[in-house]
Parts: sequence; structure tokens; C-alpha cells
Amino acid sequence: MSAVHTAHRFAAFRHVGYRRYFFSRFLAYFAVQIMSVSVGWQIYDLTRDPFALGLIGLFQFLPSLALILVTGSVADRYNRRVIMGLCMLVGTFCAAALLMLTVTGSFSPWPVYAILIVFGIERAFLTPAAQSLAPNLVPAEHLPNAIAWNSSSWQTATIVGPVAGGLIYGFGPTVPYTVSLCFFAAAALMVLAVPKPAQRTLASAQNWQTITAGFRYIKAEKVVLGAISLDLFAVLLGGAVALMPVFARDVLVLGPWGLGLLRAAPGVGAVGMAIWLAAHPIRNRAGLYMFIGVALFGLATIVFGLSATAWISIAALVVMGAADMISVYVRESLIALWTPDELRGRVNAVNAVFVGASNELGEFRAGTMASGFGAVFAVVFGGLGTLLVSLLWAISFPQLRRIDRLDVPEGRRTE
Repeated sequence: MSAVHTAHRFAAFRHVGYRRYFFSRFLAYFAVQIMSVSVGWQIYDLTRDPFALGLIGLFQFLPSLALILVTGSVADRYNRRVIMGLCMLVGTFCAAALLMLTVTGSFSPWPVYAILIVFGIERAFLTPAAQSLAPNLVPAEHLPNAIAWNSSSWQTATIVGPVAGGLIYGFGPTVPYTVSLCFFAAAALMVLAVPKPAQRTLASAQNWQTITAGFRYIKAEKVVLGAISLDLFAVLLGGAVALMPVFARDVLVLGPWGLGLLRAAPGVGAVGMAIWLAAHPIRNRAGLYMFIGVALFGLATIVFGLSATAWISIAALVVMGAADMISVYVRESLIALWTPDELRGRVNAVNAVFVGASNELGEFRAGTMASGFGAVFAVVFGGLGTLLVSLLWAISFPQLRRIDRLDVPEGRRTE
């Protein structure tokens, strides 16, 4: 690999602020995964109730929905770097609280749920601030590279984190919370060490117009609306993660180790594609590639649903992850580049809730349909629905389909 190619592949890392931001986010994501595995294991070991597991995700998601009009405005009004640091310190205290409950033998569902609500509030403020800070740390020409690396770090933490959490838990339930606490604290210190970047903050007084500006911007900017809504409905229909235990046990007859392979496969595809995109960014026909990615995601979902052979199913999931990453890469680049800096927090807050809702409701859709018609039908139906959404959105949002380069729109400044 030539020195020039390597330099281009790591273009975002030339900037010291981005380097600290990147590793801070990675440590925080890794801590979240370790903590989530440990909480889930302890709660189920204590209650033996799957519904108790479902409440873990619900209590972490609801704050994002409840605070959607607040979190984005905060990210646009105040220093995003400081917001990230404070949120990570809150994560540190949440890990410390779970550690204390474990050490004292007081670990029980409702105190844990209360801590998870606080943790959900922390993530509700962290997400729009973190997503809006990256464009302030690198020039516009390096932003797609930064987004690819951001996605890669998240996917890597999603794959490796649960495995590491499970292994660490084997040394005792206090160990993963201690590790999470240390990771959160290190992440907070690292992001607070990021040099203060330029940021166009919201200077006007708070009112209904400023609070809802993110919604109004998304509604008016058809490219951003099309990108966000395409992902919402594609994931809502095409998500098969919730049914993987059914396929591992009843369809493919693989057992627990097979479930681990199935869960890891989309992440492997996503990380591979993210690394490829970091080295080979999309330079032309970006909108078309986004629709192709969604269509491939739907096709791979259908193959996974129809397959009764383990290696075909795993290969289909790898393709699903890679195709989804193409869509995520284009969508996040468009949101970052097309959204004025003073609106990024509010737009990213809406986007975060849409992504969270699509995942939660997608799992509910898949589970409900599977209970009535079977898991295979539910997955294949979702894949067909994703293909239909890709076609309908390509027709309904021609501006998005015709997007060529992932550049700042002409006449718009993002610094």
C-alpha cells in the first residue's frame, strides 16, 4: 500500500482533535457494550423473566424520545465537547452505581432500571452532541472519511464489546462494571482534552420556533428527509436481529454458538465495508449507491429468511451488514454536510430517535409477525418490504437519487 493511499485512508486522523474524539467515543461505546451484557446477564439470572430483559432496552430508549426537543437544542447552544465530557462522567457514575449494588448484594431490577433511566438520559444528550461535533473537528473534504471511521469504531465495539463483556464477567460480576467505569472516565478525560473547535452556536432565545427548528429543517430539506425516512422504514421492515435466536435454534439448528456467529455476522460485514469506504470513499453517484445499499440489504434479508444452510445464512448476514453500512455512510455524510452547523444538534437528535425507534419498532414488528405467521415469513416479508421502500423512495425523492458527490451544497458553509 503506497504512502499516499495510506495517508488518504487515515485523512481524518491528521487532526489531533479528531484523534482524541475518535478514541474517546470508542472507549465509551466499548464500555456501554460491556455494561449492557453484564446487566442483562445479572437481571436474567435474578428474575428468569425475558420481559425483564425487554425493559432494559425500553428504559434506555424512552429518555431519547421524551427529551427530543431538549437534547438537540442543548447541543446547538452549548459546547459539544463539554457536553460529551459531562455525559461520559455521568456514564462513569452509572457504572459506579451498578458496581456498588453488586458489591453490597443489593442488585435488583428496579434500582437497576432507575440507573438505566439516568444512563438513557446521558445517552440522549450524548448522541446529538457527539454526532454534531465531528464536522467541527475536520475540514469538509475529510468528513466522509471521519464518518466511515466513526461507523467502524461503533461496529467494532458492537462486535467485540459483548464478547469481551462475557469473558470478563467470568471473573465475577464486579469486574465488568469496574472496567466500564475506567473506560468511561478515560473517555471523558480524552474528549475534554480535544482543542476547543469552532462552532456556530444558537444565539437566539429559546422559543417554540428554535426548539422545533430541527423538525422543520428536515421537513423542508428533501434530501435530508429522504435519507432519514429511507433508513427508518428500511430498518423497520428489514430488521431480523430479534428473530436470530429462533433461526439459530429451530431453523438452522446451530445452538448458542451459532447464535453468536449470526449476531456477529452483520457487524463483520459493516466493519469491513466501513474500512473499505475509509480507503475508497464514494466520489460519484452517492444517492444511487445509497438506494443500491438499501436494496441489497432487502435482498440479503430475503436470502437469510429462506436459507436452511448455516453458511449461506451467515454470508447473507455479512452482506446485510455491508449493505447497511453503505446506506449509513451516505446518510450520515449528507446529514453532516447538508445541515447548517447551528442546526446540527437538533437535526441529529431527531435522527437519533428515528434510528432508535426503527430498531425498537422493527423488532416488535418482526416478533409480532413471527408469532402469527412464523419467523421465515416475517423475515422474508420484511425483506420484500425493504425492496419496495427502496423503489418508492427512489421515485418520491428524486433529489436524493440524483445526489452525485458527498460535498457541501453550493453556497452553504458548514464551519
